[in-house]
Amino acid sequence: MKNILLLGLLSLFFFSCEKEHKITHVERAFYYWKSNNWSMAQAEDSVLTKHNIKKLYVKFFEVDHSDAMGNFPISKTELYFYKQDSMNIVPTVYIKNSVFIKTTKGSLDTLADNVNFLIDKYSKEKFRNQSMPIEYQMDCDWTLKSKDNYFYFLKKLKEISKKQISCTLRLYPYKYPDKMGIPPVDKVMLMCYNLLNPLQNHSKNSILDLNELESYLNVDTNYPKHLDVALPIYSWMQVYQNEQFSNVIYTNNQKAKTILKEIKPLWYSVTKDTVINETYLRIDDKVKFEEIDAQKIKQTIQLLKKYINFDNNTTVSLFHLDEQQLSNYSHEELSSFYSDFSK
Repeated sequence: MKNILLLGLLSLFFFSCEKEHKITHVERAFYYWKSNNWSMAQAEDSVLTKHNIKKLYVKFFEVDHSDAMGNFPISKTELYFYKQDSMNIVPTVYIKNSVFIKTTKGSLDTLADNVNFLIDKYSKEKFRNQSMPIEYQMDCDWTLKSKDNYFYFLKKLKEISKKQISCTLRLYPYKYPDKMGIPPVDKVMLMCYNLLNPLQNHSKNSILDLNELESYLNVDTNYPKHLDVALPIYSWMQVYQNEQFSNVIYTNNQKAKTILKEIKPLWYSVTKDTVINETYLRIDDKVKFEEIDAQKIKQTIQLLKKYINFDNNTTVSLFHLDEQQLSNYSHEELSSFYSDFSK
């Protein structure tokens, strides 16, 4: 009898260890990462309405650095917003890591002031019939060398802007917070994609590899900041001409595959000369086609629920809102990417 009782308690223990961490309330969001667009495509706007999306992380601009020009903004979005006040727009700025490598506290003070000024300026220009944003998000792949300067900048931006400040969090600093530091922000967005170097891992999907993802999520302690989550719904073609990497193309998967012949997993050969998104493809050019189907995203959600103890109210954001990429999923699949977190 004692042995049976012991086995029962052990079974209960292991069952509880495998219990999934659900999210009580999922705030549905998208990233919008395009430049030079005056308005959203009809399909993009339809997705926001159909899936009751109330939050958009919009890349306002990027910050680059050169010795000649110092820090300067690039890739400013031209999108104008005519949504109602119910849509929460989060201005997002991508800052290259090089900005924080060789700098001074004075330059970082100036950078924080300039970023705040530009976000405020563009917000007043772009938000028609909308309230001003309450949150800014910074996106930077910080390293050990840039960590201290980046964290100083984040503190300064918070002080100047008086806004909520969030930042993106890659999986490496998520797994090694003692080494990579904890960013001084109100919350972080865990980016569950771009796990591998696409030019060095020819046999794996660099956007999202489940084994790689699980190796980063399997940690002993909870991350000491509120965690939101971003999932990839994009695919890309890495084009190789004369055995050399040429460029990346984002396009409609099904249309692209009509001129491709599979030669091995992930790899295709071009079967006829054609032009896709201003890129000329020749017969026998090689293409590494990395795509993310609905099943892989659902498996990703299960891993996240297994390893992360989410707060009751958590934002789940899909990257990103793009007409061609959205065509790869049904409305039911897109909805499940949010609802599966609560099941």
